[in-house]
Amino acid sequence: MVDLKQSVQYIKGVGPNNMALLKKLGINTLGDLITFFPRNYEDRSKPKKIYQLVDGEEALIDVICVSKMNETRFAKNKVMLKMLVRDETGDCVLTWFNQTYLKNKFKVGERYQFFGKVSVKYGRIEMTRPVFDKDGLNKNTGKIIPIYPLTYNLSQNKLRGIIENGLKLTLGKLEETIPEYILKSYGLDDINIATKQIHFPSNFEEYSKARKRFVFEELLTVQLALSSLKSRYDKETDGIEFDKNVKMSDVINTLPFNLTKAQLKVLEEIDKDMESNKPMNRLLQGDVGSGKTIVSIIASYKATKSGYQSAIMAPTAILAEQHMQEFSKVLEPLGVKCELLLGGMKSKKRNEVLEKLKNGEIDILIGTHALLVEDVEFENLGLVVTDEQHRFGVRQRANIVAKGSNPDVLVMTATPIPRTLALILYGDLDISIIDELPPNRKKIETYPVMKNMERRIEEFIRSNVSKGRQAYVVCPLVEESEEFDNFKSAVELAEKYQTSIFPEFKVACLHGKMKQKDKDEIMQKFKEGEIQILVSTTVIEVGVNVPNANIMVVQNAEHFGLAQLHQLRGRVGRGEYQSYCILVYEGNSKTTKERMKIMKETDNGFIVAEKDLELRGSGEFFRNKATWTPRI
Repeated sequence: MVDLKQSVQYIKGVGPNNMALLKKLGINTLGDLITFFPRNYEDRSKPKKIYQLVDGEEALIDVICVSKMNETRFAKNKVMLKMLVRDETGDCVLTWFNQTYLKNKFKVGERYQFFGKVSVKYGRIEMTRPVFDKDGLNKNTGKIIPIYPLTYNLSQNKLRGIIENGLKLTLGKLEETIPEYILKSYGLDDINIATKQIHFPSNFEEYSKARKRFVFEELLTVQLALSSLKSRYDKETDGIEFDKNVKMSDVINTLPFNLTKAQLKVLEEIDKDMESNKPMNRLLQGDVGSGKTIVSIIASYKATKSGYQSAIMAPTAILAEQHMQEFSKVLEPLGVKCELLLGGMKSKKRNEVLEKLKNGEIDILIGTHALLVEDVEFENLGLVVTDEQHRFGVRQRANIVAKGSNPDVLVMTATPIPRTLALILYGDLDISIIDELPPNRKKIETYPVMKNMERRIEEFIRSNVSKGRQAYVVCPLVEESEEFDNFKSAVELAEKYQTSIFPEFKVACLHGKMKQKDKDEIMQKFKEGEIQILVSTTVIEVGVNVPNANIMVVQNAEHFGLAQLHQLRGRVGRGEYQSYCILVYEGNSKTTKERMKIMKETDNGFIVAEKDLELRGSGEFFRNKATWTPRI
């Protein structure tokens, strides 16, 4: 077996200068080098005829040199080199800048392969800064070429050569890490074949097989590590045993509505966890409007009546205030004291809350990130609930948990975004699912429409707002961008709506670049009906509850994930009025049409999330398979 810990400096082609550059990329050992996977690949294996070249593409051509290099000097120390090449279908001009060493590199009448970016203007075909090989050499062309992340002064060619030399030292000598029976069961390449093919694949089928092996290995390693940690935590950590005599039914029987079977099942799971001597660490999934909040209210009641305090953490002040209203309405008649803690509170009020919390006079503290501050001290914290868990980092949740002695933890999310699905599949949390909606919920009518329907959409908004309703209009950008000049800008659209489209209504704009105080003020005015049309970015995606709003318009819907579109749709349909979600999109691609069809036909968030996972992958666990491979 080969020593993968040996320094990379001993590999052919490295030397002191390259050693320093490799170190900047985190490559210190032979093992680091061979697991420094490409970020992308260029297919330079299939040559095109000159007449087939398309403006803007990168392509390979197999041609004969028909002119000497023409040199033009301009500006200060600037040199442009041009040369004419030809195949049986036409001519192409090749252009390089400041590469004078190429002046005598090519001979008229000889055949070469060139790969570069094509420009076609007024019938003239040009290729800029192409890489090349003399006929038959296949060093830079004629094959699939890996593209690596680089640092300044380290070229792709140099890094490829070093990695190739590293692979020569290890090929056939790497120790297999996955048992033989698993390799066979899942049709995986062995470590030696996969390592070579991930760097220098013979074809894209071989690359896909190599990538499959490394993705499998990485996820298996993560799964085993998390499973081991969870097992050790369950065995070694003592939690709180909440009082078995405190019945959740004491709250359930006071509610003016019946809980669904799914909610009752989840409460049974939570009740069992809370009464055990091990800390609860549970993720509660529930679609938009499925009733997760009442579940957390009932769990908090059990904690309070067992002699412990609860912390409820929400990502925004608006959502925290909503929770305060709902918790107080249900629990204060039962003798439970709830209080709110927000970042912008006046010092006198904040100090009063902190003093009561420390003395145990507050049973349930509801707030935002303000709960994480060091001077927030609980007398006896027993339950931590984080709402919209994907908005909080692991450290933030650990921070609030550390304010108690192994308290039970309940993290809640609406329709799982793909990253959250990955957490569920490979995480160390127990899972509870509310997979049904209350029976009285009206279906939100969803209409995907093309951009040429703008006038009709505006009239539809006017008709509904004139009847006293409110509307959201969501844009993907805050301001206009040259890169995405077809996108609607939230700021400019809000101004256009107010001045020329809807001057009779109050229009406001909400986006993530605004100060939190200003965002909260606008959202509060929208809730109270002072603002009729709210133009926003996706900052309104989570938790906002405005029962009077019955229209959601999403501009450039093709640029949002399905799960995100479903979250946005869930901002309406919260009151007694029929609600509508209008998805405005551009493009006729098969994927775009399929995504719009899913949104029109499906209102089940779990199905939407699964489709999103199929179409886009799972966020930070997977990226586009053509552009990402994992590190071991």
